[in-house]
Amino acid sequence: MTVEHTDRGPLTKDELAALVAADIPDGAFVNLGIGQPTTVADHLTPAQGVVLHTENGMLGMGRAAVGDEIDPDLINAGKVPVIETPGASYFHHADSFAMMRGGHLDVCVLGAFQVSTTGDLANWHTGAPDAIPAVGGAMDLAIGAKDVFVMMSLFTRDGASKLVDACTYPLTGRACVSRAYTDYGVFDLGPAGATARETYELSLDELRQRTGLPLTS
Repeated sequence: MTVEHTDRGPLTKDELAALVAADIPDGAFVNLGIGQPTTVADHLTPAQGVVLHTENGMLGMGRAAVGDEIDPDLINAGKVPVIETPGASYFHHADSFAMMRGGHLDVCVLGAFQVSTTGDLANWHTGAPDAIPAVGGAMDLAIGAKDVFVMMSLFTRDGASKLVDACTYPLTGRACVSRAYTDYGVFDLGPAGATARETYELSLDELRQRTGLPLTS
């Protein structure tokens, strides 16, 4: 049953990051993609026992560094300075990708240009002639992690839905995303389509109208 929070929202990026952090299973090994997903690290608690893996070769990444904590040599894959957690370790880039491709990550959190209701992911290129492709390790994460979460705004600046029936941008992976976290709602994705877990500011019926999708509850 969809929980409608029509009295609040849309969620800020910080609120969205906190929501994702709370849903990550305790003790999980997790990769946070470049951009908005990296902010999830700031909302994880030591009690959760989550171990963060970075594409550039770190296991045990912590939250964003501030003030005197900042070490320019200690950064995440998005070049944001971070802190270490106790027991943090470092390794070759090839070993990092072996962890990603080998099914050793429980969850990865990625950004997206588009996500289909069946879980297809498009997040490396818009197809525009002047766009700069940025595939990075997204394809490896999309097929290697046991669960793929996406964080994104639900609508573009022009008002088009990023949650779509079928992606029109080049795909990163097929049927790989299990859940999409957006400022207006959280959606479980799969072969049967998108199910709204929660909505913010807009009701489920309003989201159906705005997205043009047959969202289930």
